[in-house]
Amino acid sequence: MPEIKVTPLGAGQDVGRSCILVSIGGKNIMLDCGMHMGYNDDRRFPDFSYITQNGRLTEFLDCVIISHFHLDHCGALPFMSEMVGYDGPIYMTHPTKAICPILLEDFRKITVDKKGETNFFTSQMIKDCMKKVVPLNLHQTVQVDDELEIKAYYAGHVLGAAMVHIKVGSESVVYTGDYNMTPDRHLGAAWIDKCRPDILISESTYATTIRDSKRCRERDFLKKVHESIERGGKVLIPVFALGRAQELCILLETFWERMNLKAPIYFSTGLTEKANHYYKLFITWTNQKIRKTFVQRNMFEFKHIKPFDRSYADNPGPMVVFATPGMLHAGQSLQIFKKWAGNEKNMVIMPGYCVQGTIGHKILNGQRKLEMEGRATLDVKLQVEYMSFSAHADAKGIMQLIRMAEPRNMLLVHGEAAKMEFLKGKIEQEFSIDCYMPANGETATVTTNPSVPVDISLNLLKREMALGGPLPDPKKPRAMHGTLIMKENSLKLVSSEQALKELGLNEHQLRFTCRVQLQDPHSDNDTLHRIYTHLKSVLKGYTIQHLPDGTVMVESIVIKVSSSAEDANTKVLLLSWSYQDEDLGSFLSNLLKKGLPSGLC
Repeated sequence: MPEIKVTPLGAGQDVGRSCILVSIGGKNIMLDCGMHMGYNDDRRFPDFSYITQNGRLTEFLDCVIISHFHLDHCGALPFMSEMVGYDGPIYMTHPTKAICPILLEDFRKITVDKKGETNFFTSQMIKDCMKKVVPLNLHQTVQVDDELEIKAYYAGHVLGAAMVHIKVGSESVVYTGDYNMTPDRHLGAAWIDKCRPDILISESTYATTIRDSKRCRERDFLKKVHESIERGGKVLIPVFALGRAQELCILLETFWERMNLKAPIYFSTGLTEKANHYYKLFITWTNQKIRKTFVQRNMFEFKHIKPFDRSYADNPGPMVVFATPGMLHAGQSLQIFKKWAGNEKNMVIMPGYCVQGTIGHKILNGQRKLEMEGRATLDVKLQVEYMSFSAHADAKGIMQLIRMAEPRNMLLVHGEAAKMEFLKGKIEQEFSIDCYMPANGETATVTTNPSVPVDISLNLLKREMALGGPLPDPKKPRAMHGTLIMKENSLKLVSSEQALKELGLNEHQLRFTCRVQLQDPHSDNDTLHRIYTHLKSVLKGYTIQHLPDGTVMVESIVIKVSSSAEDANTKVLLLSWSYQDEDLGSFLSNLLKKGLPSGLC
């Protein structure tokens, strides 16, 4: 039986370093190629030696697909393509292709220029890697080669995020990347058609969470920011440059306008101007409301939000600062956090998921003394708030996507093991399908029952309908009688008459003959008449004839009687029928073996 194999090199029972290998129909595909925010050693990137111990990856991979521009999904791409070696196609959407190199360059600057690491990719490698990228349009089927085809669907989450449907012959896999099933202030909700894949590989970051209404969370967020500003505090909101950042900027911009507030709002520079430029450029990827109002007013041109300068962090008085990155593991957000951590008037609002090992994760778990670089400790006195403005699907969203796509099997990645285990049980119980959750380096093998597509002739369908059977239903199997013809690698079911005509063959009649012995003291003619009378009483609704040539006919079945040479009372019945009346023929032979009832004349 054909099999599909899925091996996570990253994001198996873990969040971060997404990299999933899929083997389907003799093709090998790498889904995402990310880095891990929680590590600075060789665990930062996926272990590509799993694919090959030496040599390049080009011979082993048919293509690489990147779902979106977040670094935990694309951060290892230049390392994989330029340092390990891969020359094949890398597929991603147009917005991802535009934004990915900016974030990769930013990641490289922080790692190499600021931390001084050596074994790392260069700016030139990022450029060379991006030359291998083939851009994808939504809902466009792309033929990677003669057998492998891929199609992208809108995933919400961040600008340009896509889910991918991968198909080889009749086998298929859907990979969600990160997705969001509820629309927000700047993006729409994820959508996919009822493609019924063999495996749906889904993220499960919030596998056990069902989030409250978005409006309540937004109100809460604004209230906390407002209270902090009123008492003269400073509010730090660590974000990634794209996605949640724009969402919260739109929220604060409209609130500041409505309340006529004067406290400054800053956004750490560089990345964000470019980010907003791309939101304007790829306006078609945003939601309906933003597209509609775009002509009168661009939502991404903010009146109250100004670029941030490093010196502003020491300014007296209240302020709100959006700074990157979102988990406080490096960069400007961490620098500001160190300055403001000692004052209880200040506040840090973590608007999304934090990976284990990051400062964000530590302070959310209540740690108040932090060990920084060089053994220095930092006392955390400011208020720490967590508000999920995460653009990931929650448990309800994941179930909704399963209902949408109707997969035959489910596989969870990009989540914590205990939470996955809970969701796995829920999925198996509700949908009666198998659910897998392999750890990094483990392989989940799914046996597929490929369905073979067969065209059916209109005449045969009409004949079936004329017989008064139920209308065809895609969910209920139905038996059809016909002849299967294979022409130029495609199969067609037609009536036997049409098959003979198309193939230029003569029809042969196939008949079965059966001998039955019967004890009857009458003459051969009388015995035949008695059989005729008996069958007339038993078989209602059948055509039964007593023919002058000394035979009885029931439909296509012919019955003849002769006496045995040894004993005149023993009659030998010959039953002969065509293959169409096979069931009736065997019924009659069994009936006559029981003998004729007494009292028949």
